[in-house]
Parts: sequence; structure tokens; C-alpha cells
Amino acid sequence: MNGYDFTLHGAQLTALGSGALHWRDQRLLVVSDLHFGKAARLARVGGALLPPYEVRDTITRLEADIDRHAATTVICLGDSFDEMASANDLPEAEALWLTRLMAGRRWIWIAGNHDPAPLGLGGTHLAEVCIAGISFRHIADPAASGEVSGHYHPKARLSARGASLSRACFLLDTARAILPAYGTYTGGLSSAAAPLCALMQHGAIAVLTGVRPCAIPMPRG
Repeated sequence: MNGYDFTLHGAQLTALGSGALHWRDQRLLVVSDLHFGKAARLARVGGALLPPYEVRDTITRLEADIDRHAATTVICLGDSFDEMASANDLPEAEALWLTRLMAGRRWIWIAGNHDPAPLGLGGTHLAEVCIAGISFRHIADPAASGEVSGHYHPKARLSARGASLSRACFLLDTARAILPAYGTYTGGLSSAAAPLCALMQHGAIAVLTGVRPCAIPMPRG
């Protein structure tokens, strides 16, 4: 399997190479920080002009993960849209595509700091949700245990054979999992950054995404 298996509070989970989290026993797929509409927002405010395909590319990968793992529940962990205007301006074809993906599934939109208001795409809209003892929210609660969150877009650097490689990554310890950003156009925060070092226990690991997910000790500053 293209993933890294781990246990969080008794739940058997898999960090997929795509950046999604799979909970086989619950037929659940979790993704974070899709940031639909980022390219359009940047173009609107005079920022970098990015190819206008990020929404379609992200949905293509999401659909593949849903189909591959036969997910009946999908949780989007916040910042699904880069801003609320992006939710309202989603191209019709992509909006219909999402609607088809949601059909027949339990679909939960968790509020993020970029998209705190309810969305008009159907599904369930929550601040957070708890399933079988695991809490799902956008931003990690330092006091929580048994938690899955996103927000930080973690990335880690691996050096091997004289080369250095930086990839989006999961951060895992005995209390929590922080997911990488799933969206096509998203930056990242080094795992060595102070906010992540403060959240993660000593002994935490980083699971680098990609065709062959790679688990390494979490790099710290």
C-alpha cells in the first residue's frame, strides 16, 4: 500500500502518499487545506499568476483516493476554500463534480480560518467532530489527545546521498496527527518551526508524502 500505517488512541490509521488520511475500519478519508480558488484569488489581488487548473487537479486526486479506498465518509479539515468568495465563485463544472462526489456519502466540512462560514455545497458543516474517540478539527488544541488536525501545511527536509529533498508531510506522535495540505497550490511550514515543535512531542515522526511515503524523526530547529 502507498501509505504508512500507525495507531492513534487505538485507531488503526494510514497516512497516504497523496496527503490524505485513511481509517479503514470507519471507511473514512480525511483531507485538509484544499484551498480551492487560490489561483483565482491571487490573480484577483494582483499576485502571482498561477495556471488556473488547481481546483480540477485537487478534485481529480481526491476522487481517486475516495474510489481507491471505497470511502463512505469524507472529512475536509478546514480551509477547503482559500476564501469565502472562492466557495461562491467555484466554476459550475467543478461544483457539480463535488456534488457528485458527495452523493451517497457522509461529507463533513470542518470550519477553517479561511472559510469559517457555512458553505452552500451540501454536506454537514461543523467546527469539529469526534468519531470513535478521535477528534477532528482544523487547528490543533495543545491540550487535546487523540486528535487529527491540519492548518499548518507541515513539510520536512530529508538529506540523503548528498541531496536534499523537501516534501509535505504528516506529523505524528502519541497524542495527535497533523495532516499536510492536500491542495495543489499550497505552501508549507517547516516542521522545525516553533509552533510545530511546541505542539509535537519529542519522539514525533514526520511521514513525507509521495509515491513511497517515508517516515523519519521529525526534524526540529
